Formats: sequence, structure tokens, C-alpha cells
Amino acid sequence: MTDLCEKILRQLSESEPLNTLTLSRLFNTDHQKIVGALKSIQAHGDLITAEPQSDKFIELTEEGKQIVENGSHEARIFHAVPPEGVAQAELMKLPNAKVGFSKAMSAGWLVLDKGGPPVVRRKVDKIVDTVQANLRLILGGHVGQIADSVRQEYKKRKLIQEVVQKSFNLRKGGDFSLTLAKLETDLTAEMLTTGSWQQLKFKEYNFDALGAPLECGYLHPLLKVRAEFRQIFLEMGFTEMPTNNYVESSFWNFDALFQPQQHPARDAHDTFFVSDPKISTNFPEDYKERVKEVHSHGGYGSLGYRYDWKIEEAQKNLLRTHTTANSARMLYKLAQEENFKPTKLFSIDKVFRNETLDATHLAEFNQVEGVIADYDVTLGDLIGVFAEFFKKLGITELEFKPAYNPYTEPSMEIFCFHNGLGKWIEIGNSGMFRPEMLLTMGLPENVRVIAWGLSLERPTMIKYGLNNIRDLVGPKVDLEMVQRSPICRLDK
Repeated sequence: MTDLCEKILRQLSESEPLNTLTLSRLFNTDHQKIVGALKSIQAHGDLITAEPQSDKFIELTEEGKQIVENGSHEARIFHAVPPEGVAQAELMKLPNAKVGFSKAMSAGWLVLDKGGPPVVRRKVDKIVDTVQANLRLILGGHVGQIADSVRQEYKKRKLIQEVVQKSFNLRKGGDFSLTLAKLETDLTAEMLTTGSWQQLKFKEYNFDALGAPLECGYLHPLLKVRAEFRQIFLEMGFTEMPTNNYVESSFWNFDALFQPQQHPARDAHDTFFVSDPKISTNFPEDYKERVKEVHSHGGYGSLGYRYDWKIEEAQKNLLRTHTTANSARMLYKLAQEENFKPTKLFSIDKVFRNETLDATHLAEFNQVEGVIADYDVTLGDLIGVFAEFFKKLGITELEFKPAYNPYTEPSMEIFCFHNGLGKWIEIGNSGMFRPEMLLTMGLPENVRVIAWGLSLERPTMIKYGLNNIRDLVGPKVDLEMVQRSPICRLDK
């Protein structure tokens, strides 16, 4: 690079001004290398001045170069038609036949005989390929001989293109020299002691340099979406529930929710049971008896499930299958207060299910849950809350389907259209808690509770355009994706 810099300086001493494109041709060197050498010279001070210059010129595209060699598309189509004619279907099999046939017909070179199967015949005996001739003129640098309208047509056909060439006009600077003095980068103690620093040249500091990026941690997309969800709940006046117990008893996870002990969800193939500690025994005694009664014999207008409720089943510990177990604990706590106060609660935390892994299911995932307890709320209130909640998530394509849950009636499944997968996917479940659950806790008769839950992973997949949940969580996650993923901004 130093040799090239000094060659530029010597050439500039002989003639100025001097353009970098001229230097590129003179030294038979790539123009970018000339520009790089120019920057190095400028770093040494006011040796030269460089004035930017932009030049526009026309050059052939790859398609245009092929026409110069082989002829225009219309000329090749003309020459492909024998004197007796050829079937149009056969002619259209040739390369660029569509545009060539159209241009040849417009020029009056060919005629289409539609007396039977379409046949293309020559209308003239010979032609002049003006397109090829004009492109040869352009290639030779004689652009001025081509009419503006013709050039515009060739641009539309993408046979030529306008190129802007940037270069620099060089002149000698105030400190012009034929050699480059070495620039010092560090001010040493020896330079200060001897005073040699006064005769030395130092490299200028680049205060605009970005510097080396700091190594730091990055928030996972799930955490970004979780923070946005949490903010939405807080904006809507909800209070966050404590959810710091992954291990839960079957009593709070199932029985308190009026889910029968023979329900398939309580089988080992759907639930992860804990072997140590295997059971829990600390339950509110009077509440436990009311739960047993409503399961076995009914109550509050319900027949119950008519089976022999066993405390042994309720005592089994498990990894919670939903955060609704925490909602049950909070509603029971609310029922024990002397005066009922309407409440809005939410939670976002992990739950565990013995699921078959696929593109949209994991055995461990995060559940987002909202609960509203108030006097005489209805299904209409639930749908209204949905409209506001999902609008804040930026999800507008929603469908609701009737569903069955042991602890809610009526119940609805929530579906959202996933553009990446090209189909509707389930993102949540909802409903109104049954009186067998609420009245057993001791809540007033005219208090209704609406609730809904959805996974955190599926809205995150939709937001970040992921089609497979295993690209979001698990050993196949691309760590660069975690670093590159932008801040979650949901449309509110």
C-alpha cells in the first residue's frame, strides 16, 4: 500500500489535477485500491486535496451483451421462421420467444396465419437488426448517436442501465511531499522526556469509530414478549399472582377446580407426577370436606360426579399442568376475606405436560392466565376483554369455538391464524368458572369469575415469524437468533 501511495504522489507531482479513474487505468489497478491508497495519504495530513466527482454513463446489461453477440430476440425469432412458416406453439418454445415474437410482429416482420392451427410466416424477406447495431454503438462509447426515446425503450427492456461512477480529483495540498512519514499512534514517556514528540507526526484520533462491541447477555425472545404481556396486563388494571411453586398437589391442581379424579388428564401419560416428596397433606380441612362433598354427591344445584372421592388421589404431588392451580389458591384466599372486592389477577409462568413434541407442542411451556372476579359478569364481558386484550397483542384474526372444560361452563377455545404455518392454531382456552368450584370456596352466590389462558410460546412464534417451536426453545436454538431478535413492540 505504501508503494502505491508514493506512486500516486509522484504522478501528482508531474501533473495536476489528476482523477483517480485516470490513475486506475494508468497503474492498471482496481479503482477501489486507488481510493484506499488515497485515504491512507489523507491520514498523513494535508499532503493532497481530494474533490469528489460523480459521472453518469450507460453500459450494457448481461442480456444486452448477449444481444451484441447473438442478435436481438426479435431477429433470432425471425430467422427461426422458415420460408414455409412454423407452428406458433413450436416457435414459442425458443428462448425469449415471447418478447421476441411480440417485437417482430410490431416491426411488421412476421404475420400470424389463424386459418387453422396458428402458423407464423415471414412477412418480409430480410431484416436489419437495429437493436444489435445500436447496442454495438453504445458498447463502443457512441451513446450520443442513439435517440433518447430509443435509449428509454432499451432501459425498459433492461438491455442497458445507467451507472454512476464516483471518483476524486486530486491536487497538491499545503504539506505536499513525495514520501509518507510514519505516523505515531502512541505518545510515550520517552517522547515526553526527550521532547522528540514535537518533531513527530501523530495519527489523528477517529472519534466517530464505533469501537469493539462489548460482550454481554441478550434477552431471549420469550422474555421480551413476556415483558410486553406483563405490561399489557398492568395497563388493564390486573394484579400479578405469586406463581413460585412448580410442584403442586393434585388437590389444588385438579380437585379444587371440580375436575374428577378419573379424568384422563390425571393419568401419568398426561401429567408428570413427583416421586419425592410424593404427597402433600396440608389442606384447609373444612374446604377439603366441601370439595369432597361436591365431587361425590353434588351441591349448589349440581349432581356432582357420583363417585367415591379419595384423599389419596388428592394428595399426589405433580408438576403443575396449568397456572389455574394458583388462580384457585388466590380465589380461595379472596373468599376468606370478610367483604368481597372485585379482583383482576394475572400470571405468566411455566407449566408442564407430558405432551408429544411437535412443531407447536412442548412438554414444558409458559402459560399466560387472566382471571376477573366480579358481580354478575357474563360471557359477553369475557369476549369484550378478549377483544381488548388480543388487540393489544396485535392479533386481530381470531376465532372462537365452543369447548368443554371440567371447571368452566360455558367454555371457548381461542384460535389465531398463523401466516407462517398457513393455518389456524389454538393459542388459548377460556370460560366461566363453575359454581361447584366457586361456591365451594365460599364466594358470594352472585359473584362470577371469567378466566382465560394461552401459551407464551405461540404468540412469540407469530411475532418473530418462527414456524417450529423447537427453533425457539431447546438444543436446536440458534444463539445468533437470540442476539439479533429485535425488541418486542406489540401493536397497541
